[in-house]
Amino acid sequence: MFDYIKGEIAELSPTELILENNGIGYKLNISLQTFSKLRRGDSIKIFVYQYLREDIELLYGFFEKDERSIFINLIEVSGIGPNTARMMLSSMSSDEIRSSIITGNINRLKSIKGIGLKTAQRLIIELKDKMSKTGGAETDTSFVLSPAGKVREEAAGALVLLGFSRSNVEKVLDSLLKDNSSLTLEELIKLSLKKL
Repeated sequence: MFDYIKGEIAELSPTELILENNGIGYKLNISLQTFSKLRRGDSIKIFVYQYLREDIELLYGFFEKDERSIFINLIEVSGIGPNTARMMLSSMSSDEIRSSIITGNINRLKSIKGIGLKTAQRLIIELKDKMSKTGGAETDTSFVLSPAGKVREEAAGALVLLGFSRSNVEKVLDSLLKDNSSLTLEELIKLSLKKL
């Protein structure tokens, strides 16, 4: 799994980017949100999401971690594929999408090509709590979160990767941190594994 690629922009269009790194050109699908922040010839760092299926392997590139985070949340919703998620991120900013989901603005979501009433409702039902908890840009959380908050987020990410559901993980983490907010990351994960 790639996290990011640093390189020089060899080719750039509103939907694709070729990023050259050590003589290899990586073809990345991008949104208009990312495109608007790039110029051909720039040396940049692009955050990457690798989409794998039996018959296809695609890379999606994002100028900011927050946009990638929103993209991942969107494609976890049934009926939203990577191209629809990219269309959403091309139509609205990450903050606008987050705000529309949190406030339940169905009409705003339906205004995006490919999003109908049922899909808009599903987005709100499945992502409202998650978006409310994550709040603003992922890139900004390191400045906002307390040390306990950072440990909680890292522990939550690790436990979800291990296969536990995010809602169960968050309940357990909240109860553990309520009793002792000075737990280290390792202690928090070990105690959580005993309760999950």
